[in-house]
Amino acid sequence: MVDGTKRPYVVAVAIQVIYTGLFVVSKAAFDSGINTYVFIFYRLTAATALLLPLALISSCRRRSTTMATPEPTMSCRLVFKLFLYALLGNTFTLNVYNGSLKQTSATVGSAATNSMPVATFLLALLLRMEAVKVRSRSGLGKLVGVALCVAGVLVIAFYAGPSIRPLAHHPIFAHKPHSVSNSAWIRGTFLLLLACATWSLWIVLQVPLLKEYPNKLMATAMQCLFGALQSFVVAVVVERDFAKWKLGLDIGLLAILYSAFLGTGALMYLQAWCAEMKGPLFVAMWSPLALVFTIVCSSFFLGEAVHLGRQKVYYLAFRVAYF
Repeated sequence: MVDGTKRPYVVAVAIQVIYTGLFVVSKAAFDSGINTYVFIFYRLTAATALLLPLALISSCRRRSTTMATPEPTMSCRLVFKLFLYALLGNTFTLNVYNGSLKQTSATVGSAATNSMPVATFLLALLLRMEAVKVRSRSGLGKLVGVALCVAGVLVIAFYAGPSIRPLAHHPIFAHKPHSVSNSAWIRGTFLLLLACATWSLWIVLQVPLLKEYPNKLMATAMQCLFGALQSFVVAVVVERDFAKWKLGLDIGLLAILYSAFLGTGALMYLQAWCAEMKGPLFVAMWSPLALVFTIVCSSFFLGEAVHLGRQKVYYLAFRVAYF
């Protein structure tokens, strides 16, 4: 059993492990040719199919037992708010992020999440969820750390440095590499930053949402449901050839199942729980850990080259921000 005081830290590490798997299997699926918009629709649909029945069963059990506090009601205002949060955190963020991931790499996608502490920190300051004393060592360390996190992400677009060979000679999910222009690579990097900023805003908004509606499982399930409906509209507009919507027993199906059950369902629930317990900045500040995991896994499973120039900058940012 994990001690109650250590549980948020264990959950935060587990979140980054899930992120690592998400980066790797999603990139492998996109390299195999699956449409990113169709992928998001299937991902959110599968997550809804898992979470919504569990949320309904949990709500029924709560109502059947004697509780000190009544079950919160789902008002029209709350439903509309969940619809908007799904549009922000699911439909917009996931489509922009995955479309950009296809133009870059799993390591770049993981590195871009290092901008989340910056966005979350600024948003939490604006909403008065966090406080910083500029004259104190801790406050100054926060400011320097988040600045270096952004610098480390931007280095990806402009400097790579020497590279080392992949860890595996025959990567499991390796596909024939496709050429990407420098402009597309840079554009994809900045779109990843945009997606991380909107995802940070979603994390911050979960704190007041869960105070208004404490049922985390139902809130997560409803956002997945609305996100699936919204993503279906987007996917139909972008990909009208329904022959390309077919799934087979390949990496595409594996990526959808993983991203639905762990990358969407479990991840959204765990992040909401962790943000409620320790604050939104606590969730975002663990994101550099996923970069370390992704560097190793993407090299081993995808055959991606590790560029030493990039990793030095991220390592420096990680040390300043956390130590």
